[in-house]
Amino acid sequence: MEGREGKRMKRINPLLMTICAIAFITVAASRADDEAAPTYVTEMPSGYRDWRFISVAHEEGDLHSFAAVLGNDVAIQAYREGRLSFPDGTIIAALHYRHVPSEENNQVFGRDQSFVAGPPTNIQFMVKDAKKYAATGGWGFGHFQDGQPATDEAMMQTCFVCHQQMKARHIPSDLVVDQWVSDDASSSHRDFLFLHDV
Repeated sequence: MEGREGKRMKRINPLLMTICAIAFITVAASRADDEAAPTYVTEMPSGYRDWRFISVAHEEGDLHSFAAVLGNDVAIQAYREGRLSFPDGTIIAALHYRHVPSEENNQVFGRDQSFVAGPPTNIQFMVKDAKKYAATGGWGFGHFQDGQPATDEAMMQTCFVCHQQMKARHIPSDLVVDQWVSDDASSSHRDFLFLHDV
């Protein structure tokens, strides 16, 4: 004859098994989501062409590139407040172009001295989300050519490695390389290259 305790255990066991199964599935799904989530930006932020000016970058060597560095409102506010740690929601963009001589301008100047933006090469983004991009210092890095995102994990990891050099050099910058260029000629600012045009 089965006692009350045995009957109760038979009722409890299926319930415990169900709870454990749900918990396991939830944890497994969460881990799968974390592992599947890219550590880089795969969607181009909208409206970036209307963002405000931060700085410019010019690269020689094999690149011959100009870059206009722009920031969304969150980024600009952080720069103006002199914050060394950018808040979540900060987005910084670098629009890269080949630089080419301007024959029209050189005719006006009477000598070869003028260069202008040529064909676009790529657009790069830094997106701050401390939780989503915790593995890369709180920043998601994006690289787009012809509107298509780079999805090569190994290549995109080099962005973080490069920006970590700021920390290694003991430069307080929250991994952001270029600093806001002030209109005040007497103000000092760090003049670093922002994002590599690769």
